[in-house]
Amino acid sequence: MNTVRPLLCLFDLDGTLIDSEEGIFAGIRHALGRLDIPVPAEHVLRQWIGPPLRHNFASVLDEDRVEDGVSLYREYFEATGWREHSVYADIPELLASLRAEGHTLVVVTSKIDVHAHRIIEALPFGHLFSATYAAKPDSMHSEKASMIAAALADFAVAADAAVMIGDRHFDIDGARANGVRGIGVLWGFGDADELRNAGASAIVRTAFELRQALGG
Repeated sequence: MNTVRPLLCLFDLDGTLIDSEEGIFAGIRHALGRLDIPVPAEHVLRQWIGPPLRHNFASVLDEDRVEDGVSLYREYFEATGWREHSVYADIPELLASLRAEGHTLVVVTSKIDVHAHRIIEALPFGHLFSATYAAKPDSMHSEKASMIAAALADFAVAADAAVMIGDRHFDIDGARANGVRGIGVLWGFGDADELRNAGASAIVRTAFELRQALGG
């Protein structure tokens, strides 16, 4: 009789569980518009999804205006942007299946904690997650590696019994820093070259392929 080995499945949020482009882009446009700064082209803005917000604003704002950009972005996001997203195809069914098989599901995101918790609590499948690891409001750097380490410690799980699933190299970098398998997904904001160069153990195009990569 085949038995499924329980895994700690660590999921990125933006670009992996939800397509959050609408709300993020609107927040950036709101902030830069208020600061009278030209908005970068959409292909540039797509690369803003994943890295810390301050890092992104520093690429178009003087150092003394970065915090203004962050504050204006959050002003919009807290009022409207947090609910401007859609769920990727087949994600609810995938998550329900994984939980039913005994896997533990966790979110690991660079989004600040207050926004991440609000979004996850409003998702119809939010209750399937056992924990959420997110950035602090004053965070200056991507903290995926430290958040993954915290999840491994909190759930007392060895690195080889965990897997990180995400769409950007930050997810794979964080996984590799902890000796965790990293699976890249192509329906988000990264691409195959980025994920491959980061060292993803597998790269998938659909939720079905992800299920197979997880051993289903």
